[in-house]
Amino acid sequence: MAVIETAERLLPPGLRARLFPLTQKLQSMLTSDSDTAQAQRRALTAFVIRIASAAIAFISQIVLARLMGEFEYGIFAFVWVLVILAGNLSCLGFHTSIIRFLHQHMAEGDINTVRGLNLAVRVIAIGSASVVAALGFLFLSIFGETIEPYYLVPVTLALFTMPMIALGDVLDGTARSNNWTAVALTPTYLVRPTLILVFMLISLWLGAPHTAVTAMEAALAATYVTTLFQLLRLTFRLRTLYGRGEMRFAPRPWLRVSLPLFLVDGIGFLLTNADVVVVGLYLPPDQVGIYYAAAKTIVLVQFVYFSIKAAAGPRFSALMAEGDMASLSAFAGQTVRWTFWPSLAVGLAALALGELLLSLFGSAFTAGYPLMAILFAGILAKSLVGPGEVLLSMTGRQNLCVLVYAATLLASIGLYIVLIPRFGLTGAAMAAALAMMIEAVLLHLVVRRTLGIVLFAFASPSPSASSRAL
Repeated sequence: MAVIETAERLLPPGLRARLFPLTQKLQSMLTSDSDTAQAQRRALTAFVIRIASAAIAFISQIVLARLMGEFEYGIFAFVWVLVILAGNLSCLGFHTSIIRFLHQHMAEGDINTVRGLNLAVRVIAIGSASVVAALGFLFLSIFGETIEPYYLVPVTLALFTMPMIALGDVLDGTARSNNWTAVALTPTYLVRPTLILVFMLISLWLGAPHTAVTAMEAALAATYVTTLFQLLRLTFRLRTLYGRGEMRFAPRPWLRVSLPLFLVDGIGFLLTNADVVVVGLYLPPDQVGIYYAAAKTIVLVQFVYFSIKAAAGPRFSALMAEGDMASLSAFAGQTVRWTFWPSLAVGLAALALGELLLSLFGSAFTAGYPLMAILFAGILAKSLVGPGEVLLSMTGRQNLCVLVYAATLLASIGLYIVLIPRFGLTGAAMAAALAMMIEAVLLHLVVRRTLGIVLFAFASPSPSASSRAL
């Protein structure tokens, strides 16, 4: 407050008068105890963390690309996307469902089940990821000769990393379910990428080769350090909040909701990362490196969407538990506007600086600039409907989400198969953008039909919600 008031006094009177409505709204957001203001503060916190994360990730990827060159960098990018994807899928949807169930059990006053839920999601994530990793090792032992030799050691290291990736994701969900936005996002988006770069530089200083293997070793060490520290931190904080006592488990209702969410999140995550994976399957590592650099640069836009999604989930869940349809509809409309306009601004800025930013990776990477523009079209289309999948999931429509994402995934696979062999990297970007557009249209239609809520950035704010029952 003091900072805002001081800044206002320093402004010229005319400009101060023009900015007065904006500063009043900002003051209200920072000081109000209303649920909407709290959600805005969480979104702002997530937004700031994502900005810092984007800067750290961007700088670290530039350094890694410069150190390794496009071929080794492409190997690392491909394998790292695979391990992040497999680790996220290994959560079986519990990193999202915990947000819904915690509010439900708290509304029921069932602290014992909350304690059981916090433990169960960790055990499930580690167990599931360990099984997937074991299957990966079995696959390598049987079919390893069919894989390019330069992928074998990085993939092996990735399999050892997978359980900690999964555990980190459910810890993120646990923190977000308690509205601890900074605690949820800081380890994965600030600490881990910083440690990967630091460990990589230390390894090179000690004489390690400038290869993807060294980068994956650094990523493995950084993931274990980050996740185990987060585990200790959250364990003590949850114990302080909920105390010690009996734990009650409700596996059937948890699984009944989590497995459809697993399909929703899994297919959604596949859609987000499938382009890099498919490029890695069709094209050599140097092409993967160029595509990954372009995608990483334009992905600066998506941290807006992610920030709103992180803040909206708990609020959607709370409104669902209260049965307040009017507030749900109004808040859903707000999340769309919070998503679209910042995404448009950040995207245009990224495109204006695109060639310069890509040149920082190396001269060969500027070939990816046209890909940025194509991918931005898809990202912007998705931002037009905001976090629609979160709204459906938190209101019990997770099965519809599965159908939406399944249809989108099938369409995207067809697009990748048709466009990549014919147009190469441009085809991959076109397929990814078209898939995001299909996803946006389907989400808009499904939310409007089932909840009566219009998710569209240019729709007029509705004074009241639909009368449809939750």
